[in-house]
Amino acid sequence: MTDPVTVRRALAQSGLVPIDAQVLLAHLLGRNRAWLAAHGEDPVPPMEAQAFFALARRRREGEPVAYLTGIREFWGLPLAVCAAVLIPRPETEAVVEIALARLPEDSGTRVLDLGTGSGAIALAIAHDRPRAQLLATDVSAAALAVARDNAERLGLANVAFLQSDWYAEVPAPWRGGRFDVVASNPPYIVAGDPHLAAGDLRHEPAGALSPGRDGLAAFRQIVAGARECLVPGGTLVVEHGFDQAQAVRALFAAAGFTDVLAKRDLAGIPRVVAGRAPASPGASYPDAP
Repeated sequence: MTDPVTVRRALAQSGLVPIDAQVLLAHLLGRNRAWLAAHGEDPVPPMEAQAFFALARRRREGEPVAYLTGIREFWGLPLAVCAAVLIPRPETEAVVEIALARLPEDSGTRVLDLGTGSGAIALAIAHDRPRAQLLATDVSAAALAVARDNAERLGLANVAFLQSDWYAEVPAPWRGGRFDVVASNPPYIVAGDPHLAAGDLRHEPAGALSPGRDGLAAFRQIVAGARECLVPGGTLVVEHGFDQAQAVRALFAAAGFTDVLAKRDLAGIPRVVAGRAPASPGASYPDAP
């Protein structure tokens, strides 16, 4: 008779680093990692053991854990994810932090999230600012379907969704006015970067990772169009690559944004740039370089 597969044995035989093995097994068993640690000698039911080893094989072949479980937590919210959307990452929470700091809790405001993907930024803001109205856009219909489902599952009714290539389909004004905040985590990896062919990035949507060439194409479009969408003094906030802070700040300055600031992620790497639209939203300004 074959010995039963215990929790400890399953984890040891998975061929994965401990954190990945624990997340996958906990997901299949409907438990958490603390439960696994306390129940190492408990048997894993045969069907779940078979499913776990199948997932472990796919993980060894490079598939992201978030796609295997279908869930990634962001801002404390469990977001459904799949290969149609970028996997939300902790550094993007800095975009949410800046946006929330510019949005009062007790008044109605408007927020535009460009390239929403799974809806991470928009849904985090909507959760913490229930009086705000958010418009989340993406060029990908498949990504918007994921974001809509996340909003419905989380019960966040103050987010609308629109298929749009950046500002192309965004109405101005929207719901009676301009936006108080425009936020985005656009594609920014330089074309040909070796990271695109390594790790989890191999499985994520290429269009959400790189705009090609120098990696700044999306920023040029987002910055150039933001002033026409923002209220005077409104905020534009974007995430960028680890070595792009100076270039992105230059785009903000060339477009006339003021109070331009850079924020570092938890690793101390410059990751987010934000600035305020000048007092005259319709004034002419030089083309961004």
